Amino acid sequence: MSGASYEERRALRESLRAFFARYSPEAEVRRVMATDLGYDPALWRRMSDELGLPGFALPVEYGGSGFGVGELQIVLEEMGRALVCAPFLSSAVLAANTLLAADDTEACAELLPGIADGTRIATLAALGAAGGYDSSDVFEIVAEATPGGVTLTGRRTFVPDALAADLFLVTATSDAGPALYAVEARAPGVCRSALVTLDGTRKQGSVEFAQTPARLIGSPGQGRAALERALVVSSVALAAEHVGGARRALEMAVEYAKVREQFGRVIGSFQAIKHRCVEILLGVEAATSTVTAAAAAIDSHSAEYDQLAHLALGLAADAYLYAVTENIEIHGGIGFTWESAAHLYYKRGVTGTVTLGSPAAHRAALLTSMGR
Repeated sequence: MSGASYEERRALRESLRAFFARYSPEAEVRRVMATDLGYDPALWRRMSDELGLPGFALPVEYGGSGFGVGELQIVLEEMGRALVCAPFLSSAVLAANTLLAADDTEACAELLPGIADGTRIATLAALGAAGGYDSSDVFEIVAEATPGGVTLTGRRTFVPDALAADLFLVTATSDAGPALYAVEARAPGVCRSALVTLDGTRKQGSVEFAQTPARLIGSPGQGRAALERALVVSSVALAAEHVGGARRALEMAVEYAKVREQFGRVIGSFQAIKHRCVEILLGVEAATSTVTAAAAAIDSHSAEYDQLAHLALGLAADAYLYAVTENIEIHGGIGFTWESAAHLYYKRGVTGTVTLGSPAAHRAALLTSMGR
């Protein structure tokens, strides 16, 4: 569907919204976020079997549907809007795009079909504590060549969906430099534990490797380059999720402003409230347009795709944080309660905006890429 018409994309959005409204309403999100795994295997199977979402934007030769980032944007927007608890970002986006970026056809042919059909959940154990890729973090894990093959030793924290994963893609230091490795979650020496984080809708964990057997992915010493390429697509995907969540926060604020009365008038009639809602809208629309431009640049192999990806995630993260904060403020006291969904979007927004690096980090990267 890359290059799909407006009507086709609208139909895709409508079907996804109806699907998530039926199978992942707020009550279900609250139930699933309280579980250890943080996702519902039954919903994941529906997402895989009925919609083919895990392989939505993966190449056809590896079991995917071959759609573009422009269509993936719609999927992430709708998932972000509904706060869907599923290992989609970690498996279908982060891990899958890292495998593709490593340019290892044998590994892709073996590992991607399972990711595409949802039977194998993969995740990326390569991000630093501040989100994104930090060259110093690679030294947390050391790869050692042994007579029986390569083994990994070390620890990586803030691994998304660590407890749910069947496969880890890990960056480690090797004799040839930073390299990318695949590790089966049930391999000897793997120890994973849950982390208590602000956002219960997206579980994270720490993973420790103790002389754990690993498989080299791609060329020796090329792990950093592969990861940086993969993070371009992943940044746009995460930005799309931010946009979906921010737009839903705006809807919540407007809906409440239309019914909450103060001094005998609905608060939506007050100019101050109108201005706050308009400011949210401006941020959401600017972020949406930038994410759309970044997705189109990736699909068309434009030379500007890297810069647009940094700009998109920076703008979307700022827009999301502003939207979820203002949503709570407009709701007033009820917005701070557990019963209100406002705090769920706030927590996703706060943690999501550092998942792949802060807005400030992406703005700095944009300036660097522009030679400034």
